[in-house]
Amino acid sequence: MRIIVVVAAGLGLAGCSSFSMPDMFKSTPPSATIQLESLPAGAEARVSSGETCKTPCSLSVVAAENLSVTFTLPKYQPETVPVQIIRDPSGPGVLVDPNPVHAELQPALPTKRGRAAPKAAPKPKKPQPAPAAAEPAEEPNSPFPPPPGR
Repeated sequence: MRIIVVVAAGLGLAGCSSFSMPDMFKSTPPSATIQLESLPAGAEARVSSGETCKTPCSLSVVAAENLSVTFTLPKYQPETVPVQIIRDPSGPGVLVDPNPVHAELQPALPTKRGRAAPKAAPKPKKPQPAPAAAEPAEEPNSPFPPPPGR
């Protein structure tokens, strides 16, 4: 009789605990280590799950679903590489494709900064002296006859 009371009390207390049976059978997603490389080296690699490092490096990520890795480096165009998580049917682990994840960064194109530089204001033209009133030139030795009205 004593045993029945102890077992009943134990089951009654177990119902009040935060432990639940379904959680016990859930498995945590496996983790995978991925190698990250870039050309040039020193780029920041950011995994879609939030982890970051400077290349070359390796990260351990939760392999619950497919990922992407974005590589960024100042003066270079960012590049994003998709990463597939492949469940290995022969074992509990996972495979990562590609591994190592490699990105070859391209130099950034020069950007146009705002407006173009203003053109220099045109220089004012120097005033030309007014032509003097034309006076008939005296040409004593001209082979032509003088104009009429003289």
